[in-house]
Amino acid sequence: MSTPLCDDFLAGLNAVLNGATKPVALHEPEFAGCEWELVKDCLDTGWVSSVGKYVDEFENRLAAYTGAHHAVSVVNGTAALHAALLCAGVGRDDEVLLPSLTFIATANAVSYCGAIPHFVDSVADNLGLDPQALEARLADVAEPLSGGGYRNRQTGRRLAAVVPMHVFGHPVDMAALLEVCGRYGLPVVEDAAESLGSRIGGRHTGTFGLVGTLSFNGNKTITTGGGGAILTDDAEMGKRLKHLTTTARVKHQWEFIHDQIGFNYRMPNLNAALGCAQMERLPEMLARKRRLAAAYLAAFDGKSGFRAVREPAGCEGNYWLNAVVLTEPDRTVRDACLQAAADAGYQCRPLWRLMHRLPMYEACPRGALPVAERLEASLINIPSSAKLGGGA
Repeated sequence: MSTPLCDDFLAGLNAVLNGATKPVALHEPEFAGCEWELVKDCLDTGWVSSVGKYVDEFENRLAAYTGAHHAVSVVNGTAALHAALLCAGVGRDDEVLLPSLTFIATANAVSYCGAIPHFVDSVADNLGLDPQALEARLADVAEPLSGGGYRNRQTGRRLAAVVPMHVFGHPVDMAALLEVCGRYGLPVVEDAAESLGSRIGGRHTGTFGLVGTLSFNGNKTITTGGGGAILTDDAEMGKRLKHLTTTARVKHQWEFIHDQIGFNYRMPNLNAALGCAQMERLPEMLARKRRLAAAYLAAFDGKSGFRAVREPAGCEGNYWLNAVVLTEPDRTVRDACLQAAADAGYQCRPLWRLMHRLPMYEACPRGALPVAERLEASLINIPSSAKLGGGA
């Protein structure tokens, strides 16, 4: 189905991507540094598994880059979230407040703890958890517990934590969110999986809450193949996270002693070596991604049926995935644009299905979600690989 909006959508893509070799992927990794050299070193020395110098080096580089005091590398971003939530005190039959507009891993990690997701609405501009909607929801359902903290008066379950997610690398309004959470004594676990390189007033995302998590999947800004990391400024928390994610093994020359139920979430040295090489080129890749985003903003801002999603004021986003939003939500038009892009050789995608629409989460507690539901019907991600913003 061809419509004027579809034609305008393709014109915007063509204005930016016309010289790109088709098909144009949504986001693909780039290996143009010393990746081969460092991975080969793992193979040559035999240090390919969960122990090796690159694991420590990668964690040190992440801590230095983000400004976090401690970084713990793990096998993927979901494992990072699971461990972070456990160490933040989330337990069975607790409730954790998070946006319905998020990737499935955010809700799944809550479920892994035996807890229940509790969905809150998002902000139209930055796509992240809305502090005002969170405050309104807490005012409606939160009831003080005699021993401290709050419970949901409708379900009787303890409210254990809040998990904001920096969608596509656009920072959440963390100052407003932390103010609300502070009044209710709720720890904040930041899902910064998509926002490596994003900052709020110069401070890196994932470092505002008690703990934050990152992802290095193959489609992220940098990749370790599969991998994630946990960030914290709390020294004791850093030790607990490292212990929990390395099977809770107590150090001993030869004995296998484990002092609690732990998880084999350790990042292999091979993956960490790839990450070290990618970190060397991160500033360059971020600069090219920002050039690409600027080109998209220029191409779509003049089109009346669309708005391009941009970084919030006072923030520096990594523009992991660029996105445009139909000014009038319409799934039929959205899908027609997706089909037209696919036919033209551009890989685009819609927003994730909202969490409260999925069968395993449809019965979970939630507030009103009008903004998330409008975005679900109107947002389209467009090709965002760093190479599209200039040469490697």
